[in-house]
Amino acid sequence: MFRDRTDAGQQLARSLERFRSDRPLVLGLPRGGVVVAAAIARDLAGDLDVLLVKKIRAPDNPELALGAIGEEGQPWVNEELIRLTGANRRYLDAEINERLAEMTGQHRLYRPVRSRVSIAGRLVLLVDDGLATGATMIAAARAVSVSKPHKIVVAVPVAPPDTVETIRRLPEVDEVECLITPVWFQGVGQFYGDFAQVGDEEVVDILRRFV
Repeated sequence: MFRDRTDAGQQLARSLERFRSDRPLVLGLPRGGVVVAAAIARDLAGDLDVLLVKKIRAPDNPELALGAIGEEGQPWVNEELIRLTGANRRYLDAEINERLAEMTGQHRLYRPVRSRVSIAGRLVLLVDDGLATGATMIAAARAVSVSKPHKIVVAVPVAPPDTVETIRRLPEVDEVECLITPVWFQGVGQFYGDFAQVGDEEVVDILRRFV
């Protein structure tokens, strides 16, 4: 169990201490991942930025990710889950457009506060507050790899073993650091004492502290 996202980030930072000398670029996935990432960046004296990625939600089950899409508009989808849920092309197009619109809004909020930090040649820690299917992190890793980082390390407090293995096998990912890999997994929130929703205002406030 983690007390909250800050506690999870502090525990992760201790496991990532070997990267301190690299002055890592810590990329948090909004919104909850940014809180975890901020604690890591603070403890490792790294740079903090956000990486805008949204999961493509399943019909009637917004917690289930059919895939994900990044700022550049290139979606990644799980074809098997799409078949199982019966999501058709019309639904997917509408869902993708809605998620892109949300990212546009976040971009307008975040980027005046924190300009995009260059990824090229950096050791990048990709951080979220936990993984379920891993779809959002897959899209994040692929988006980051285009910018030619020195190394990509995915760092999360908790994820199921099969998801960790899926992320570890990605050609874009060099290492995975995950503190808890429970076989019995219902959702990320079950491993936090406080898993309150994080708003855009909190993310903006965090980014201001790292400018």
